[in-house]
Amino acid sequence: MSDRRELYRSSNGDAWFLARDAEERVFVIHEPNAPSGGRASQIELGAFLREGANGPEHQALRRLIGTLVDAHPFADRSWRAASVSFASGRFRATM
Repeated sequence: MSDRRELYRSSNGDAWFLARDAEERVFVIHEPNAPSGGRASQIELGAFLREGANGPEHQALRRLIGTLVDAHPFADRSWRAASVSFASGRFRATM
């Protein structure tokens, strides 16, 4: 494994990491606390983010993904200033 970034650490000591291996595969690592056995497991991203998965560790990954959209310095943000109206039966879009 070449890279990993901590996503979330619970109050009981469990930790979740976003990881990438040498073949560029990306997955989540869950490291349970010592009393739970402490044996790490790898979770495929799709399985980790499946519908209904809404724990704080899932929310942390969604927030991280969201920063990739918001923080890109070259992102085209002109769409935010656009407006569309349908007044007097005519469609009008302005930028």
